[in-house]
Amino acid sequence: MKVTNQDVLQMARLSKLYIDESELDELTEAMSQIISFADTINAAASDNCDFDNINQLSNVLREDTVIPSYPREEILSNAESQDDGYFLVKKRS
Repeated sequence: MKVTNQDVLQMARLSKLYIDESELDELTEAMSQIISFADTINAAASDNCDFDNINQLSNVLREDTVIPSYPREEILSNAESQDDGYFLVKKRS
């Protein structure tokens, strides 16, 4: 796909960007190169490649296990103020 000056101006307008006339040709060429590179990447055959686990790594994290917590009353025993099983905190303004 070839990007035109009008395409770049339209993108700039939609993005609410100002493009100076002296920069327009250079930006149009740069945008064309970017689009061309993206097309090259999209055209690359990746059907036979497995990129999911190229280093053969496995999950080194432990499994989640449920363990008992402290009783709520014990936790709230250190609270300066509490109400109905919750900490009360002063509102900051």
